[in-house]
Amino acid sequence: MKLEGEGKLLRIFIGELDKIAHKPLYEVLVLKAREIGMAGATVLRGVQGFGAGSRIVHSAKILRLSEDLPIVVEFVDTEEKIDKFVKIAGDFLEQAGCGAMITEERAHIVHYSHGK
Repeated sequence: MKLEGEGKLLRIFIGELDKIAHKPLYEVLVLKAREIGMAGATVLRGVQGFGAGSRIVHSAKILRLSEDLPIVVEFVDTEEKIDKFVKIAGDFLEQAGCGAMITEERAHIVHYSHGK
């Protein structure tokens, strides 16, 4: 698969404890992206953060281990694939009933390869 030039970066901000049918929401999103043939996905676990509905700051400090750290799931692909996936992701977020945020940015893809 060749992927170069203009594309989109999609970020989905969720919590570590957000689930669909007892599976982590971030895992459901990544597996669905793979299933529909997206170029790739990365899950990032935050050290500290809060969202619109948070009364506390979630933190990974040693003395106060949080069970619900922030998660960011990133996808980079063509505009068409990202637009298709946003609709799918929105449905998953509704099913999970969680607080979330989705952002998009233009991305210039310089190099993409699958390796050996």
